[in-house]
Amino acid sequence: MGYKIKSRIWIESDNNVLLGEGRVHLLKAIHETGSLSKGARSLNISYKKAWQLLDSVNKSAKKPVTINSVGGKGGGGVELTQYGQSLIETFDEINQNCWDFLDEQLGKLELL
Repeated sequence: MGYKIKSRIWIESDNNVLLGEGRVHLLKAIHETGSLSKGARSLNISYKKAWQLLDSVNKSAKKPVTINSVGGKGGGGVELTQYGQSLIETFDEINQNCWDFLDEQLGKLELL
């Protein structure tokens, strides 16, 4: 019998979610596309939902996570700050370490 272990992690700041899988996916999509609307579209979520998630991250973070540029001839855009990129990398590392630990713990059940 093959067991599976399921878990999701998120990081909170003052009872507000700073980062979780969905927010990290959005930040990565913004980084790849340079646009909140394109990033939202690539994840099949509404612009409004993406804006709310991004706003929540920026309000919960110690420093700005994104830099917005106002539209003009070429249109506006959003880019991640170095801090925003560091948040993604750190979250991914924490998440991977969590999965590695859980897989190790699951191995204990397999031995029973």
